Amino acid sequence: MTRRYVVIDFETTGNSAARGDRIIQIGAVAVEAGQITDRYSTFIQPGVPIPPFIEQLTGINDDMVKDAPLFEEAAPKLLQMLEGAYFVAHNVMFDYSFLQGELDRCGYSPLSMPLIDTVELSRLLLLGADGYQLGMLAEYLGLEHENPHQADSDAEVTAMLLMHLLNKLETLPLLTLERLSPFVKKLQSSLENIVSDIINEKSVFLADEETYDFFRKLALKKTLKLEQQDFNDDLESYGVSDLEQKLKTHMAHYEIRESQQKMVELVDEALHTNQHLVIEAGTGVGKSLGYLIPGVRFAKEKDRPLVVSTHTVQLQQQLLERDVPLLKKIMPFDFTATLLKGRNHYLCLRKFEHTLQDHHEDNYDTNFTKAQLIIWLTETEQGDVEELSLASGGKLFWNTVKSDANSCLNHRCPWFSRCYYHKQRRAAHESDLVITNHALLFTDLKSDSQLLPSYKEAVLDEAHHIEEVVSDHFGKETDYFTFLKLLDRLSSTESDGMLNTLRELSDLLEVPKYETYLAKWDNLFLDVKNELDDLFKQIKTICVTKAKSSRSSELTKQTLRYTKEDIESALWEPVLEMEERAKQYISDLVKPVKRLLKSFDQFEEHLTVKQKGFLVDVEGLLNDLQDEAAVLHHLLSCPLSQEVYWMEAESKGPRHAVTLYAKPVEIDQILADQFFGKKSSVVLTSATMSVKNKFSYISERLGLLDFGPLNAQLPSPFKYEEQSKLMVPTDIPLINEVDQKTFVAKISTSLYEIAKVTKGRMLVLFTSYEMLKETHSAFKSLMDQEEFVLIAQGVDSGSRARLTKNFQRFDNAILFGTNSFWEGIDIPGDDLSCLVIIRLPFTPPDQPVMAAKSEKLKAEGGNPFYDLSLPQAIIRFKQGFGRLVRSSRDKGAVFVFDRRMIETRYGKSFIQSLPKLPVSIKPVDELVEELRDWMD
Repeated sequence: MTRRYVVIDFETTGNSAARGDRIIQIGAVAVEAGQITDRYSTFIQPGVPIPPFIEQLTGINDDMVKDAPLFEEAAPKLLQMLEGAYFVAHNVMFDYSFLQGELDRCGYSPLSMPLIDTVELSRLLLLGADGYQLGMLAEYLGLEHENPHQADSDAEVTAMLLMHLLNKLETLPLLTLERLSPFVKKLQSSLENIVSDIINEKSVFLADEETYDFFRKLALKKTLKLEQQDFNDDLESYGVSDLEQKLKTHMAHYEIRESQQKMVELVDEALHTNQHLVIEAGTGVGKSLGYLIPGVRFAKEKDRPLVVSTHTVQLQQQLLERDVPLLKKIMPFDFTATLLKGRNHYLCLRKFEHTLQDHHEDNYDTNFTKAQLIIWLTETEQGDVEELSLASGGKLFWNTVKSDANSCLNHRCPWFSRCYYHKQRRAAHESDLVITNHALLFTDLKSDSQLLPSYKEAVLDEAHHIEEVVSDHFGKETDYFTFLKLLDRLSSTESDGMLNTLRELSDLLEVPKYETYLAKWDNLFLDVKNELDDLFKQIKTICVTKAKSSRSSELTKQTLRYTKEDIESALWEPVLEMEERAKQYISDLVKPVKRLLKSFDQFEEHLTVKQKGFLVDVEGLLNDLQDEAAVLHHLLSCPLSQEVYWMEAESKGPRHAVTLYAKPVEIDQILADQFFGKKSSVVLTSATMSVKNKFSYISERLGLLDFGPLNAQLPSPFKYEEQSKLMVPTDIPLINEVDQKTFVAKISTSLYEIAKVTKGRMLVLFTSYEMLKETHSAFKSLMDQEEFVLIAQGVDSGSRARLTKNFQRFDNAILFGTNSFWEGIDIPGDDLSCLVIIRLPFTPPDQPVMAAKSEKLKAEGGNPFYDLSLPQAIIRFKQGFGRLVRSSRDKGAVFVFDRRMIETRYGKSFIQSLPKLPVSIKPVDELVEELRDWMD
């Protein structure tokens, strides 16, 4: 059946027809049988002035609409187009409700027609898109978008988007469409009849067998095994000059880099002489190839894997998608490479299959995410959640279907041969190169089961993060909501709760005495919940009444460090008594159910796969609950003198919103004994490893001193003297000299003056989220209408990658960031011309881990500031500085709004840690004039 779709876009004076806002432009495009069959567009005389913001956004002014028809005059043509059609728009409810409001005002009857929202449909079908704004989707699909925010252009692009989406829907395999059917009924878009007709038109799905793997009523993308090339074992043909020639052939703009050549030689030497190596490679050295070329060669030569570990997902993907394919082209032999992440990144197909059997779920996010995943299975080879852009509700659903050790059936699972996690593990154990992340690397270190293949050599990129990651992985934390989620999933009061299902299954199989095992469950379950509720409320009360506000976060966050001496005081007695009772209740709750689960062993041959999986899931949850109780006991008994313990609470948050933490004070001995002492050669690299051109700080912190590692500093090939400038204003007050409001007002006006010269294109780095929010607000009030596009972390929604991409889309944008924006973002070229560092990035001295490390240093005769705080801040500062110049063609200025850099004895250490570049120290207005001359 041929359907007619009419794609509508309105430009309006505001968001609500009911409040007097009016349409100023109509764009309508009709689509039939995959073709555009009709168009209609017109300006509309709104009868009210067009606000400056709308004029700025759309380019439509009062003069352009003064002679245009009224909406009443345009309505008949529009209604004629819409008759018998689907109403389609990008964010359909805005345009549809606006039209209804205008029609009502003009005396027309309400519309009633099927709707399609291309935002919803894009989120469903274009899972790899970076964002779902119309401009971003047009860029993603290569659609020409001439005049964004004008109705005719927006409607045209939305029509092309719709045709692409409908075509993709039609190409899905029959089995996938059948699985989708129950879930599309619950979406906002009227897709039910469309999907039903496609199903009826499809022939039998066997024609798709080459592309898809059909199993247990799901269609999965078939993984094609690539033929291995013949191995050329002439490793001596690996010469630097040969490789450079090949790199020139396969890389645009490749330049021979002396530092990269040196890095290849150093890594090769370290691997062949069984030494550890610490190597700082400045921005632009090309360190990925600098360690991959000798590393892969060594792995092939010794016939054992090289593990490469990174901190960020972005770098892992870059290594796998950009560097490994390039390496395969230039090396004189073939090799295999696998990316392996922690198992909760991967979808558990057994759990997902089980959730699809519930068609009665009313939650929109859950139904939508199920539909997304059904389609994703036809596209993904890895089953890795990082490939998806899940909404917050989707992330909650992911927690119920992700792979985890406690609920894995292993070889007893029908999905085992297709399991994404186990496939990646098997591939990793057969690979020459295993790419992973620091989190999994150090989880493997303390895990009983071997997650990574056995290895003797490793490269740790982004190595300045290792101390923090190891501290996290050998630490512990818990909160009330972690317990609550586990208990809710076990709940017997819910109709579909696990305990009710367990009762039904026990009754069905006639398991002896099952009611005896479950007799006290309901009462014990309530006891556990009530005890934990009271316990965490009491802990939060202690935290809020005794803590000082954390300076590193919002004012409402309270942080309280506590010790064994504290918990032995009278104040803590009720807490310890409640924790003891909660632990006992949990034990009483879990033990009989585990005995009942053991009883099912005798019925194994009568159990279906679904039933076996269910029993494993219950046992996994019980284990998780016991593990969490053990963590809570550890955190409230403070058993280890080498750990620091603290709690954090939002004073205005829920009454039990408090989190308990424990971390090792030092990790050097852990790494020395469990990692560096057991590996032949570990290469640690980053753009920021040295402090004042020395590696003693990083070597000491990571436990490397006793191993006498090789050290090297490889300078960046960029010409910082010509490409950059460091500017330090002399007239911006220190934060402790004035109140925060005065400080924010001064930095906001200074930023505004600089932005007028740079035309935006500025990244502003903060050390406090609270100050970022206040500065963003103050800057906004200074602007002339929409003079600059302000994008702020935490104020604007979206991931770091999405905010960065939005920043690059606008010519006059300013990006405000904190924490994660100090590193790992790459904005080359003219998109970024100015970097502003508001304050030197010192960790607050009362931050619990920092305070504990400082106390330990002091007790050992060290100087906490010069031996710990300063080196840490310098490495962080260098990371921030590195955001500006990302290629040999970049040029820009770095402002530091912190006079400590020029007025304190230690301030020069920051400047000494940077590449040589011109430094200007003047009042803001003089620096702005100098910047204008320099940029011109």
